[in-house]
Amino acid sequence: MNGQRIGYVHVSSVDQNPERQLDQIQVARVFTDKAPGKDTLRPELESLLAFVRDGDTVVVHSMDRPARNLDDLRRVAQGLTKRGVRIEFVKEHRVFTGEDSPMANLMLSVMGAFAEFERALIRERQCEGIVALAKRRGAYRGRKKSLSDTQSSELKRCIAAGEQKAAVARDFGISRETLYQYLRTA
Repeated sequence: MNGQRIGYVHVSSVDQNPERQLDQIQVARVFTDKAPGKDTLRPELESLLAFVRDGDTVVVHSMDRPARNLDDLRRVAQGLTKRGVRIEFVKEHRVFTGEDSPMANLMLSVMGAFAEFERALIRERQCEGIVALAKRRGAYRGRKKSLSDTQSSELKRCIAAGEQKAAVARDFGISRETLYQYLRTA
């Protein structure tokens, strides 16, 4: 290959250090996006895609950097390799050229799926931690109840008197499922 080695770096926030991703890797130019992983606007990735030419190699720290999900990763990788641009993932020790075997394409899909799964787990853990902290300081109390205690007692009295549940739910402005939840707490 006689083209240039072009780096792509993506960090999720402005205060993260982008230099560590391609530390001690020789590249002619680096394109750096600083945006959340879920963000579809990646102007530097688009600039890189417009910049690279046949024979170039795009160097990326890991498979989760240029894409939001597996479909996005495949689109980016296939778009580059169809144009004669190699894509190298440093962390995974993988290079895709477009002349890849079915096994290489499978590896791209499997490793990309694992990267997507790992990001989903991280997001889930972050959310659990955020909710737990909010509950501890009393900021998270869940959804406000639809009925007051007085209304709840009145609802139970109406049902005990034999009124139809659908009519009672309509009168109180709640769904039948919510009515059943109030009856279960009786």
